[in-house]
Amino acid sequence: MRFPLSSALCAALAVALAGCTPSPPVPATGGEGVQPAKANPEAAAGQGTVTIADDNAAEDIQQWIPPRVDRQQRSQAKLRRAAEQAFARGHLYEDADAAIPLWLAVQEENPDDRHARAGLQRARQRLLQQADALLVRPLKQREALAEAGRQALVLLTLAPKDESVRALQGRVETAQRAVAYNRAGEDDLRADRIGEEGDGAIANFREALALDEDNRRARQGLAAAESGLIRRAEDAARARDFASAGAWLAEASKVRDSSPTIADAFERIEQIRAAALVQLRDAGLRDLTTPQGLKPARGKLAEALRIALPGDPVVAQLRERIDLATHYGSFRPGQVFSDALRDGGRGPQMIVVPHGGFQMGAGDAEPGATDAERPSHYVRFERGFAMAITEVTVADFERYVKATNTRPRATRRGHSVVYDERSGNFIRRSGVDWRSDYDGSRAMGNSPVMHVSVRDAENYAAWLSEQTGRSYRLPSEAEFEYALRGGNSGRYPWGDAGLPPEGSGNFTGSRDTSPSGRHWHNAFVGYGDGWWGPAPVATFQANAYGLHDLSGNLSEWVADCWHASYRRAPSDGAAWFNPGCRSRVIRGGNWANAPEQTRAAWRQSQDSDTTSARIGFRLVRGI
Repeated sequence: MRFPLSSALCAALAVALAGCTPSPPVPATGGEGVQPAKANPEAAAGQGTVTIADDNAAEDIQQWIPPRVDRQQRSQAKLRRAAEQAFARGHLYEDADAAIPLWLAVQEENPDDRHARAGLQRARQRLLQQADALLVRPLKQREALAEAGRQALVLLTLAPKDESVRALQGRVETAQRAVAYNRAGEDDLRADRIGEEGDGAIANFREALALDEDNRRARQGLAAAESGLIRRAEDAARARDFASAGAWLAEASKVRDSSPTIADAFERIEQIRAAALVQLRDAGLRDLTTPQGLKPARGKLAEALRIALPGDPVVAQLRERIDLATHYGSFRPGQVFSDALRDGGRGPQMIVVPHGGFQMGAGDAEPGATDAERPSHYVRFERGFAMAITEVTVADFERYVKATNTRPRATRRGHSVVYDERSGNFIRRSGVDWRSDYDGSRAMGNSPVMHVSVRDAENYAAWLSEQTGRSYRLPSEAEFEYALRGGNSGRYPWGDAGLPPEGSGNFTGSRDTSPSGRHWHNAFVGYGDGWWGPAPVATFQANAYGLHDLSGNLSEWVADCWHASYRRAPSDGAAWFNPGCRSRVIRGGNWANAPEQTRAAWRQSQDSDTTSARIGFRLVRGI
């Protein structure tokens, strides 16, 4: 394929081609000899010029004219001896004392002189040998080709019909043109005109190779052009412009077939990319350790995503850490922890609930649902939260009561609602407070605390917040249902099956038996958990979020005020609270609830002063 000539090439060709195309030689007399010019002011210089025209412009083309030999007082014998001596010195044609002009002078007087004819033949052979050697000289090519061109002109003058001479003249011209292309290509390289778009260095070197497919200089030029494109690719990669780096590398791959340097360059660029991604990841992770570091970390993630290849693990790591920081702060979903108290103890064990969304409430066709559980609506938590793994225990509450010398509601009032074994009903009984079990007896330390009002629960949360320096509170109704469902959307916390899974919680089952042998009249038929009354916390299996007893054991206070439906309810999971309200909400089934009250959407209104053997609470903590 041929390419347009660049301006640099045209200039180089104009210089290089000068002197490579001879004019027709002067006819020889008596065979292959030439007739020297009789009167030429340039003869002493050994050259003359002739003007020829081509399609573009007139050019001056050099022609070799034998220098005029001074033959005064020099016999033929002296001229022959001088010619032999010059030939022995290798002084062949340069001036009037060179061998060829001297032999031509002898031949001018005696065209049949056999010594002159033989000498000229030897000189031609030596010039052919010298020119051949010059054409393959690897260094100083310009000077070598100029000399070979002069020798070719001499040979064409001596033997214009000799095929070897004509072949030499063609090789000289080809070599000079190749040198011109190479020089133009090298000039283009120095000017950073590599020629990836079809002009410039690459095109010139390819033209040189078209003239001489083994031209080492042209091949070296293409290798240099390839290196220039690779350098551009690597510079672009260092500037994190990997799209341009890829484009430059693709251009470099077109310069030479199967060049191993392309694969090496690709590896280097990928190393630059990998180093940049590690740098961005590490800087982003450092940002996340600062109070306001989320925004700059996201900026570094955006930059990493821009330059990374799909599926890069370093970028995935940074994205995961930013997602965690966005939704969980310094925590991870499922992480279990407890905060230290100022008095040396530990707060309740908490677990991080994953952020996400769910459909809250009951569907229109759900059996047993009420209007208070509708309309079903979507709630989304943009940030996770930590929830106590179990209900607050008697031991937990006791630490608070002793530390604050507080008197909870049932203690001040002197009574609470308990289960009466004799009648099988719930009754008010004196002397019952937070230390009591479901039947009024003394509760164990690992039992869930009951007989506490919503105010007692909120006061405990305030004390725990002061002790830990963290924000503890009652869960919102949405948080409670979201955690209770554990990712399930069925009628019950465990799904739509009409019977709870074995060991899943403390519910009313037909196989449960009271101390006096009573059975539930409205219960899950065929289910039994072995408990009549609340069980110690964490007796039963945790749900999918690692939480115990949300759907059974005790119903629990939440932060919301009572609303008769979900119309205009918050969609972000926040508590729906009106300051001063007395009607509050309890959520989750308990040990004495009917199956309909164990549904995931079940909710009930309670006065804020209510205390009962069926109501406890747990806390959440901001993260």
